Amino acid sequence: MAKLISKTYGEALYELAVEENKVDLLLEEVQTVRTVIADDEQLSAFMNHPRIDKEEKLKLIEASFKGRVCDELTGFLCLIVEKGRFREILPVLDYFIDAVKELKNIGVAYVETAIEMNESRKKQIEKRLLETTSYTSMEMHFSVDESLIGGMVIRIKDRVVDSSVKTKLYELMKDLQKIQLK
Repeated sequence: MAKLISKTYGEALYELAVEENKVDLLLEEVQTVRTVIADDEQLSAFMNHPRIDKEEKLKLIEASFKGRVCDELTGFLCLIVEKGRFREILPVLDYFIDAVKELKNIGVAYVETAIEMNESRKKQIEKRLLETTSYTSMEMHFSVDESLIGGMVIRIKDRVVDSSVKTKLYELMKDLQKIQLK
């Protein structure tokens, strides 16, 4: 259900941005608003409290964002509140951000390795991903997971390339378990 809500509202905001030719402006503002909402626990608690009237919530949205972000985004946030969907605001904004990145042909890659890589190696990986995908630029996210032992795991959208030693050992163990001894 939450995915349907984020897709429906996120797609509506995306279509508005394209139609109004404000993709870049809205992307920047949505990223800022997303950070504010994610970081402010009191704001989220207030907006999600069931006993606080929608009118009070709308006043807070207006006071917080009107004049700081474009009217389209303020109106969109008010619509989310009016429909009682503020609980799903972060996935909605994430959907919009992802849709704009696809429009701009920007890939988002998450790379996990067993040890920290130097900048040269990170650039090599980014270059290789650009060569093997249709993206014109990549947003790279690197992290270290010592349990991988060696190798790396790369995630782009729903695709995963796992060349970690941990996974290879696990697959070898499964293969060995299948062998019946006589």
